[in-house]
Amino acid sequence: MNFTALGIKDALVQALEKEGITAPMPIQTEALPALIAGQDAYVSAETGTGKTLAYLLPIFGKTDPAIPNVQAIILAPTHELASQIHQQALRLAQNSGLPIKSLLLIGGASTKRQLEKLKKKPQLVVGSAGRILELIRMKKLKVQKVGTVVVDEADRMLFGESLDTVREVIDSLPPKLQRVFVSATEQAASSAEAQALSPELVHLSAGANQVNADIEHVYFVGEERSKADLLRRLIRAVEPERAIVFVHRNKDAELVKSKLEHYGISVADIHGTHGKLERKKAMDNIRSGKADILVASDVAARGLDIKGVTHIFNYDVPSSSKDYLHRVGRTGRAGEEGYAISLMTPQETRLVRRYESELGIEMLEAFIREGKIYAAEE
Repeated sequence: MNFTALGIKDALVQALEKEGITAPMPIQTEALPALIAGQDAYVSAETGTGKTLAYLLPIFGKTDPAIPNVQAIILAPTHELASQIHQQALRLAQNSGLPIKSLLLIGGASTKRQLEKLKKKPQLVVGSAGRILELIRMKKLKVQKVGTVVVDEADRMLFGESLDTVREVIDSLPPKLQRVFVSATEQAASSAEAQALSPELVHLSAGANQVNADIEHVYFVGEERSKADLLRRLIRAVEPERAIVFVHRNKDAELVKSKLEHYGISVADIHGTHGKLERKKAMDNIRSGKADILVASDVAARGLDIKGVTHIFNYDVPSSSKDYLHRVGRTGRAGEEGYAISLMTPQETRLVRRYESELGIEMLEAFIREGKIYAAEE
């Protein structure tokens, strides 16, 4: 099956080829026909499997560049994810030659500047639900021609305060509207909320709730007080090309970054207390190779797309298998091998059985001695 057979127009197929994309991923094969047909859908597939293109291609296929109005809105939970989607839309427009304009609308940026950019009449708007709703309420973002709304990271967006904002955005759009919800996993709560927003919803999935088979899972057992030193020794031993270290709390991200830098390891960090410019600097540093290690909290890293991640370190292990899946899904992409390394206290080793049974993986216990890693049974 190729993109043309799935109903993608030639200009877009050529745009994909310019980026080295010649064959659809499983979720694209599954989702494209339904989304092109205009069906409401909940699309779930593991991180890094092409979900963004699965909804961007149908949007580009049905958007009329001759109409100077917003025709599609994409909502994302973080500035970074919104920016990534926007950048992919810009590349798709440039490489296809289709004069479709995309505009990024996120909180923390100048509203005045965004209002100026709206005068350029974009056909696609990507951003945070809060800022988009604010501009709709101000009657500055005209939505009469919107035919598609996408809620990315739906398992996070359809929860708490953001759920009310998403509802209000959708309620402000024309009734003849395609609603698309996207997530790495389909949780019962978010699925129920999506169903309430769209009774005609179809559920499309490929590999959701499954961990990529190309990832090797290893865990090390030690006391909490020695974790920072263990992490340092592991990084020295495995020499990751690019890695993400996950922590639970903002202050831990700063602490781990500080300790690693003390030993001459190039590190960037991203967490909840960072402003927009600090987050952008951290992402630029990791993508450019100025930093090899990104220390991140779960919330700040949600939806981040960083290419070439060879190792994931769970400095703090997640209590749920879903969060483990979200984290480790950032390595082992596109047929490359990946490594997920978890640092556990003796009390946390019970989580190994949970991950193994719920995710269908095998975790190997290991230890490090004199800079070398050994399997625990050796």
